[in-house]
Amino acid sequence: MIVAAICLAIIVIAIVLFALMVGNRPAPETREVNQTAMLVDTIDAEEARGPFMVEAQGTVRPVTQTRLAAEVSGTIVEVGEDFVAGGFFEAGDVLARIDPSDYEAALLQAEAELASARARLADESARSDQARRDWERLHGDSRHPGDLVLRLPQVAEARAAVQAAEAGVLRARRNLDRTEIRLPYDGLVRSRDVDLGQYVAPGTALGVTFSVATAEVRLPLSNQDLAFLDLPSSGRSNDWKPPVRLRGEVAGQQGSWTGRIIRTEGVVDENTRLSYAVVEVDDPYNLELDRAGAPLQIGTFVEAVIEGRDASGLIVLPRQALREDDQLYLVDENGKLEIRPVEVIRSTTDRVYLQNAIKAGDPVITTAIQAPIPGLAVQIRETDGAEPELRVRPAAELAAGAEDPS
Repeated sequence: MIVAAICLAIIVIAIVLFALMVGNRPAPETREVNQTAMLVDTIDAEEARGPFMVEAQGTVRPVTQTRLAAEVSGTIVEVGEDFVAGGFFEAGDVLARIDPSDYEAALLQAEAELASARARLADESARSDQARRDWERLHGDSRHPGDLVLRLPQVAEARAAVQAAEAGVLRARRNLDRTEIRLPYDGLVRSRDVDLGQYVAPGTALGVTFSVATAEVRLPLSNQDLAFLDLPSSGRSNDWKPPVRLRGEVAGQQGSWTGRIIRTEGVVDENTRLSYAVVEVDDPYNLELDRAGAPLQIGTFVEAVIEGRDASGLIVLPRQALREDDQLYLVDENGKLEIRPVEVIRSTTDRVYLQNAIKAGDPVITTAIQAPIPGLAVQIRETDGAEPELRVRPAAELAAGAEDPS
């Protein structure tokens, strides 16, 4: 009993001493917690200048393409030096010649038949005139001679024979002309399907050529694209032809060309729900204008930038700056994160146009923020005067074909 009482007394004394020590311990020093600001990249909002630039893609194709076919039969006796795939030729050049000997003989025969018919007509006309004089000598003006007396049916038959002979000469001369394969335009040979010594019949394919005076590109446009374009009406004359800048790769180098939209096709594709505008490019092979730069070859895949309606007054930003639910992350005047909803007028793959949301010069955050909380402290990263990594191309640069640094 005495031992238990002693142990209990020791425990009570220990508890009292511990309580006294805790009570007399000085209070811990309190420190103010500083919130670390997140480092972010920003760009200044820019006001759009000039028109909208609508982008599309298409393939260059010829405006005039000819599938050559023989119109007369015979053996190919001559093939022009330029009548090869990739060969340029001028209007009127002989691309190929079919053996003309049979057609020359046919022309001589037709001319002989014409001379004979004309001689017969002259003879019948003389006989008719003589018959009229003989009638007048015998009967005077008291009676009128009949057609048979004046040999008028014979004269009409002879005149018809002359006309038929003239038609035969025209036909023979035309067939002779058709032995020479010519075209009425300057062009380029896409393919040749015949060779020297080959026999051809009417309708035999000889090759494919196209004119190099102009080329065209069909550009697919959605309803959203059409809302920002002022295009020529289908089937109506319109002096306004929106300019287009084409860009494509030729021989490993980027080339650029200018054209104009000359028409719209006036129909909507039932499968894709797209409309098509046609761009015309003059002298695509640089043969007449002697322009510097690569030729715009038929079949080249090109990207087009079409000048649309005026976009002045809107704010334009890189597409990456727009967040989900059409929101922007901004840095307010206190260095805090602000999440602001915006009204998107137009959105493309690389930029957005906004209205009544922000003003030019507002700092827009481009850094990805995993958990954006309004009021979060942020700090703009110093760029040492360098241009921000993300930049929106002005409309003038797009029209000039400048490369997008973003």
